[in-house]
Amino acid sequence: MGVPLRQQIAVGSYLLKQKLKGVKKYPLVLMLEPLFRCNLACAGCGKIDYPEDVLDQRLSFEQCMQAVDECGAPMVSIPGGEPLIHKEMPQIIAGIIARKKYVYLCTNALLLKKRIDDYTPSPYLTFSIHLDGMKERHDASVCQDGVFDRAVEAIKLCVARGFRVTVNCTLFQGETPDDVAEFLDYAMELGIEGATIAPGFSYERAPKQDIFIKGQDTKKLFRGIFEIGKKRNWKLNHSKLYLDFLAGNQDYACTPWGNPTRNIFGWQKPCYLLPDEGYATSFKELLDDTPWEKYGNSSNPKCAQCMAHCGYEATAVEDTLQHPLKALLASLRGPRTTGPMVAEPTPKWVTEELKARKTIGGIPVRMER
Repeated sequence: MGVPLRQQIAVGSYLLKQKLKGVKKYPLVLMLEPLFRCNLACAGCGKIDYPEDVLDQRLSFEQCMQAVDECGAPMVSIPGGEPLIHKEMPQIIAGIIARKKYVYLCTNALLLKKRIDDYTPSPYLTFSIHLDGMKERHDASVCQDGVFDRAVEAIKLCVARGFRVTVNCTLFQGETPDDVAEFLDYAMELGIEGATIAPGFSYERAPKQDIFIKGQDTKKLFRGIFEIGKKRNWKLNHSKLYLDFLAGNQDYACTPWGNPTRNIFGWQKPCYLLPDEGYATSFKELLDDTPWEKYGNSSNPKCAQCMAHCGYEATAVEDTLQHPLKALLASLRGPRTTGPMVAEPTPKWVTEELKARKTIGGIPVRMER
């Protein structure tokens, strides 16, 4: 696993405290989204189609620190938009580090070479650089030529300066296990700490809708990747049970409160990926007032194809705590790449439709043959 032991111990201690306190819903990673503005227009992004007045808004340093303190998660991920556009980002990062939180600054790296002197290497700071594959694939994904080369240049610069660096990779239609394996081999050669890898979420607002992988195709793709990975030394920033879930071997429901989102509108219900479900004014209100039962791959059509780590990584971590022997076995053998997959959940809305067909005006009707 591409996470330093120091961080694993800190996060493990936090998790143990939650279990000892009997806390049922606790955050693992705060998704702190201080702006939506970006300097790219990626085909699979659902964050950049807001009007100009919204794109011009920012969370202030004070608002960001309030969110970090209010949430209390041991890790903070700063996506966007493009965070390096934010003029107060160096101050925000320094404030998070001062609180001894582990922060992942997610960036497309186009501004990183120019802004790198604003930051100091720290065990609490990681640059998480967006790369969706090798040059042709990545540049097509972000809809702009030359971005891959600039990102790789920034990665090499950050590694040389002593920063922690990871890459975050989103997989879309047309990927093959060999393509992804080639990319992960190359990423490891760059000297990065590790990689996150997950299927893209089909944002309703994304400009292109035919690029997202769905259903069994996702699991088959990951089984192919992990089969090749048995002979590789890839460092993946995921729990072993989440990787096993991607390969179709675990039956998980998402736990979106594990990765709560604070953005310019407030605390987003229920998660980072669904922008139209409303907002809470505080983290406590988010936990207490969100109808969590309405969401998940069997409860909501919008969630049906989702296997994103912001929804399921926290589930896998909780499963690890509940079943450490299962997690140990998954760690030793790696994700299973053959045999039957877990059954797909039966969507509740389908069940409800079937029940409705067997009633007239709400009165049950017996169908005779």
